[in-house]
Amino acid sequence: MEDVLEVYERPYDEKRPLICMDEMPKQLLVDTREPTLCQPGVPARQDYEYKRNGVEDLFMLFEPLQGKRYVEVKDQRRRIEWADVMKLVADELYPDTEKIVVVLDNLNTHSPASFYETFEPEEARRLTERFEFHFTPRHGSWLNMAEIELSVLARQCLDRRIPDKETLIQEVSAWQSQRNDEVVKVRWQFTTADARIKLKYLYPKIEM
Repeated sequence: MEDVLEVYERPYDEKRPLICMDEMPKQLLVDTREPTLCQPGVPARQDYEYKRNGVEDLFMLFEPLQGKRYVEVKDQRRRIEWADVMKLVADELYPDTEKIVVVLDNLNTHSPASFYETFEPEEARRLTERFEFHFTPRHGSWLNMAEIELSVLARQCLDRRIPDKETLIQEVSAWQSQRNDEVVKVRWQFTTADARIKLKYLYPKIEM
C-alpha cells in the first residue's frame, strides 16, 4: 500500500509518466422489442426482455496528473490481451518516454510473464524494460485511480443496453474524447501518513 501511495506523491515527469491501469467487463444486450423514444410528456419505454450478445472487456489506461485516459475494448481478458494493450501503451501512447510507471492490481495476467507468453523473448524483454510496475495490495484495489475512471465510465456511458462491440467502441470513444477535452484530473489526497493513522489495524503489531 505504501509503495503505491508514495508513487502518487511523485511530481509529474514527462519522461516517466504515471499510468493507472484497470479493466472491467461489459455485457452486450440486444432489445427483443423496439424501444419507444421519449416524446413531450411521454418518457422513453424499454421492454424488460433482452437478448444476451456476449461480453467485452474494457482496459482503462488513466494518466491522473495530465487528465488523460484511453480505453481499449477487447473480446477477452487473457494474458495475450493484457500484453497487447501494454505494447500499445509503450509503442503508441508513450513511445518517447524513458520509463512508464504503472499502478495496477495483482490479477494473474498483469505480469511481465505475459509478455513472454505473447511475444518473442527479445520483444518481451524490451517491453518489460519499458515499464515500472507498482501493484496494489490484496483487497486494496481502491488504491488504483483507474477504478475511479471506470466508475465514471459505468455511470455516464455504460448504464444502459449496448447491443454490439461496434456500438460499444463508438460510445466509449465519444465519452473518452469529451472527458479528455475537459482535462478531468484526480487530486489524490490520501497519503502514507494518513494510512498509518486511519488504517493502522492493517499493520502488524510489534511487541516491544
